[in-house]
Amino acid sequence: MKRIAVFCGSNFGNKTIYRDVAKELGCLMAHRGISLVYGGGKVGLMGEIADSVLAQKGEVIGVMPQFLVDKEVAHKGLSELHVVQTMHDRKALMADLSSGFVALPGGFGTVEEFFEMITCLQLGLHKKPCAVLNVDGYFDSLFHFVDYSVTEGFIRLENSNLIIRENNPELLLDKMKNFKTNHVDKWI
Repeated sequence: MKRIAVFCGSNFGNKTIYRDVAKELGCLMAHRGISLVYGGGKVGLMGEIADSVLAQKGEVIGVMPQFLVDKEVAHKGLSELHVVQTMHDRKALMADLSSGFVALPGGFGTVEEFFEMITCLQLGLHKKPCAVLNVDGYFDSLFHFVDYSVTEGFIRLENSNLIIRENNPELLLDKMKNFKTNHVDKWI
């Protein structure tokens, strides 16, 4: 894996473990020669993971819409910062630049961005691994929703299994590296 897009919060959250795991993932990525692609922010978990990769001399590529650059939330020390027009442009470029996707704790944007990537995987539009780093059980309720949707017949079990679920950053990267998709032509 050459580059991983990480979707995560522009806030730190209420637990220091969120910050600690973002830093740990960033260090692991840099040591494995994996570049970070992310939303380009200097704040919250976004800033933590970027700073962590940069501190280990890794490559960090930010993608941010102009309106957020104008609000002065762009990280100034990145390897590259791509300024785009819209949030849609941001997601498209992040997807193009990345060979896999990870969700760390975050809010609406994190979940929306990750679920777009898993939806595209389900539809066969890409074959890149989509992983959730379940820091301190943060995503347990989201996994419950996905599992319930399987039970209720809205998501196929094969497609719910496309999501790599892991609590350990190192094991998460290993699973992403070894990911193979078994695409199901009929997704419903």
